[in-house]
Amino acid sequence: MLQKYPMYAYIPAKDVARARQFYEQKVGLKPKEEIAGGVAYEFAGGTACFLYPTPNAGTSRASQAFWQVDDVDALIAALKARGVVFEDYDMPGERSPQGAVTAGGAKAAWFKDSEGNIMALIQAV
Repeated sequence: MLQKYPMYAYIPAKDVARARQFYEQKVGLKPKEEIAGGVAYEFAGGTACFLYPTPNAGTSRASQAFWQVDDVDALIAALKARGVVFEDYDMPGERSPQGAVTAGGAKAAWFKDSEGNIMALIQAV
């Protein structure tokens, strides 16, 4: 029933100004609009996320969201050049020179934002 509707991600932030600086300067996102103390960002395919203020940011030990990308390694290099630090999880699979893990039909890399949220880049292989 709900699959015919778009789904959007929420990204929690303890400090929205700090999180905006991370996402806009390091990740390169452009805000669409400010809403109720937060900010919305749009992505390909009509998808979007909402960065919102909450004291619960960074409490999940799982990924908050992921970007489906064409070339994880190229994006790792580009984001590292902008100051994004990638996580190094001990998990099975082959590692690329950039640090991405390939296993289970996907190549993936993870980073934490300024609020401690885990975000991922995923490439189908």
